[in-house]
Amino acid sequence: MTRLSVEMLAADTAEPITSAGHAQLGIAVLAGIAVIVLLITKFKLHAFLALTIGSLALGAFAGAPLDKVIASFTAGLGSTVAGVGVLIALGAILGKMLADSGGADQVVDTILAKWGGAGPQDLPHEGGGRRAGGKSMPWAMVLIASVIGLPLFFEVGVVLLIPVVLMVAKRGNYSLMRIGIPALAGLSVMHGLVPPHPGPLVAIDAVGANLGVTLALGVLIAIPTVIIAGPVFARSAARWVDVPAPDRMIPQRASDELDRRPSFGATLATILLPVVLMLAKALVDIVVDDPESTVQRVFDVAGSPLIALLAAVLLGIFTLARPAGFSKERVQGMVEKGLAPIAGILLIVGAGGGFKQTLIDSGVGQMVLEISEDWSIPALLLAWLIAVAIRLATGSATVATVSAAGLVAPLAADMSTTHAALLVLAIGAGSLFFSHVNDAGFWLVKEYFGLNVGQTIKTWSVMETIISVVAGALVLLLSLII
Repeated sequence: MTRLSVEMLAADTAEPITSAGHAQLGIAVLAGIAVIVLLITKFKLHAFLALTIGSLALGAFAGAPLDKVIASFTAGLGSTVAGVGVLIALGAILGKMLADSGGADQVVDTILAKWGGAGPQDLPHEGGGRRAGGKSMPWAMVLIASVIGLPLFFEVGVVLLIPVVLMVAKRGNYSLMRIGIPALAGLSVMHGLVPPHPGPLVAIDAVGANLGVTLALGVLIAIPTVIIAGPVFARSAARWVDVPAPDRMIPQRASDELDRRPSFGATLATILLPVVLMLAKALVDIVVDDPESTVQRVFDVAGSPLIALLAAVLLGIFTLARPAGFSKERVQGMVEKGLAPIAGILLIVGAGGGFKQTLIDSGVGQMVLEISEDWSIPALLLAWLIAVAIRLATGSATVATVSAAGLVAPLAADMSTTHAALLVLAIGAGSLFFSHVNDAGFWLVKEYFGLNVGQTIKTWSVMETIISVVAGALVLLLSLII
């Protein structure tokens, strides 16, 4: 157990900061979440401010002294940022390097050339075209999105893949949904279920789950989920909403301005390096199972998220930036530009950690533990339902993840390593349920694909619901097997 985990465990088992009973705590939770929802949806307040105010409201309704509420919130914010902040920063740098160097475009073009018969730059003449790649094209798109989505935030992945989706749809004379839904499904599943994305990392940190095991099980669940929500559902989505690719939304790709770009093999190796290192650590921990073993200690270091992502970033300088012809000054500027957009994400994640710690210190976590025992609700189902409710109310998958993780964290105390990992994945699955008008991702997809609100609900919102339900069902099924 890491020093951070020990500190969190000590904090979680400390005396509650209030003596309120279950009824008052239940009202306090509902009031705190209601404040957050109202501030985000009605007053359009930034989620960081909403979570901060909601934490204070929760403590006040629970009858806790304000100074202790502030201390709990601050401690939770600090421990969360310490646990995942650097990882989010490294992931952002790697994603920026991947996009600007043309490495992402190289992966896209190579896969499309092998699966679709040509690269996406080959557009048809107006009114012409052929169905390049036939039935394989949606599968190529889901593969591209899943690979590219590993190191990228969802919003960055959408912006990066939009040109490819629109150009492939136009070239092949496809319904946009036949190509777009698989790409969106690949990105969304990676975002909700697979570390090192912020949501899963925060949940892992909150419940004390093993990152390697969570990663392995997340990938296992992600594969059938993305197939069902992507290429399979895309057939129905294309019939429900048959729209062409909007020409006005086809932007220039990053690599169009570059004289050269990284090779496919080097780019893929850089993307997969942190995943391979973290999975290797989990495998060695299971096979060797000796903390004193030199082999296990080496893999524990190399497979830690910090070292794994740092290694990928350093490797990317030589496999992505240098082959693209970037100078040292441009690499430095690229790193700075990669860090700038994540300030808001870090603040939201940190405030979510503060809200989580306020819940725990107020005794809400223990209350949920006792209620779940009385109701005989499986912990994994309870975690999924709580995440669903907060997702529907706030529209934010990240807020749903960090809030639900704080509520159900005590349930992981007596769980096995695999079931604690499944608890994280249940939260992640619930956090993706039915994106609608209070979700920024809803409007991002609507505008980029030129849809109206009804069309976006019938495609994007339904796809997100399928991901949530299928992944949640697979989590429950695995819990019966392992």
